[in-house]
Amino acid sequence: MARFFISCKSIQNNTAVVTGPDVKHISRVLRLGTGEIIRLSTGDGREFAGRIREITSKQVVCEILAEREINTEAPVRVTLYQGLPKGDKMDLVIQKSTELGVARIVPVICERTVVMLDDKKAGARLVRWRRIAEEASKQSGRAVIPEVTGQMPFRVALEEVPGSKLALMPWEQESSLGIKQLLISHRREKPQEYEDIAVFIGPEGGFTKEEVDLARSRGVLPVSLGPRIMRAETAGLAAVTMVIYELGDLGGVSGD
Repeated sequence: MARFFISCKSIQNNTAVVTGPDVKHISRVLRLGTGEIIRLSTGDGREFAGRIREITSKQVVCEILAEREINTEAPVRVTLYQGLPKGDKMDLVIQKSTELGVARIVPVICERTVVMLDDKKAGARLVRWRRIAEEASKQSGRAVIPEVTGQMPFRVALEEVPGSKLALMPWEQESSLGIKQLLISHRREKPQEYEDIAVFIGPEGGFTKEEVDLARSRGVLPVSLGPRIMRAETAGLAAVTMVIYELGDLGGVSGD
């Protein structure tokens, strides 16, 4: 059964209205017609079964048949601060981190960032990135679309992280603390800190020593991902996977 996100305001009097690009997808790509049933999510954990009643060029009108609550969100809220990579690599990061269960994605401008987007290009990229997050949420069965913010400087990103939050920074020069060691330690000793976790990933070329020192002074913990050096787009996905596996629900089954 095809699944689409709609706003809460789109549901009134037992009727749901789908608008935007999904109209074309429903009518021309999936070739669905009146009488067929689709799933509609409002992005707040509610999902509706809707029978298509009318299709026009601008909207799809559905009769609500049933409502249910679904919980597919990780028990830890992970924010990925991703150093903006070159080309379309950020598209991949957003798609895959959404599938893994990240709650928020922040593109970060670091000292070694190569890509510099002006306001117009940054706005266009943000629209595309949010659409990618929505499509990935549909595909993975999530009830919530992760927030994708506009790009921000590294120093500003650090200011978002309170000292009480578990924040980590994979860094290729870190040799004394591994991410596995850190996560196991926090799982045993500080379970109250699991609710909100920040992961900082550098761009191509990694973080500078000055950036690492600044992050460390703000309570961010540099960690090693292992003996192999990963690309910027790989490191973020690997770190997120480890965090949600160790502290969240990745690798579990329904009812765990």
